[in-house]
Amino acid sequence: MRYFPETMTENQSAQLIDRFEKHMDDNGYSMWAVERKEDEAFIGFIGFLEITIDIEGKGSAEIGWRLDKRFWKKGYATEGAKACLAYAFDTLNMKHVYSFTASINKPSEAVMKRIGMNKVGEFDHAKLKKNSPLERHVLYKIDRPMIGEKV
Repeated sequence: MRYFPETMTENQSAQLIDRFEKHMDDNGYSMWAVERKEDEAFIGFIGFLEITIDIEGKGSAEIGWRLDKRFWKKGYATEGAKACLAYAFDTLNMKHVYSFTASINKPSEAVMKRIGMNKVGEFDHAKLKKNSPLERHVLYKIDRPMIGEKV
């Protein structure tokens, strides 16, 4: 996987799903499976997790997405992320949402910009190897819109 340190094993994938389910039980939100409307094909997941690393926004929600490469550049990440932000602000009453990615992941950073997020910083991800091309990350944030504004 181009923008992740390694491909997950089947066991790691199962653990990730368990983490998503626990996060949903504990917080009322998590990552959700995404299907294409016309044929219900599973294309990936989009949603929120709590930021646990020591950066601006720690304890806040991070919006993220991971789609099968066959579904990149079709607008699905942007469409799904916009729907998730509307849910975060209108239903969950979140005040703000963050997102981050490896600085080399320009497609994901472009989604952040398209959904109205603003860059607030950069950091070296503490869980990645020093000098890895994935180590440097960009951090984006969006605040809840004022009444009458659209996400």
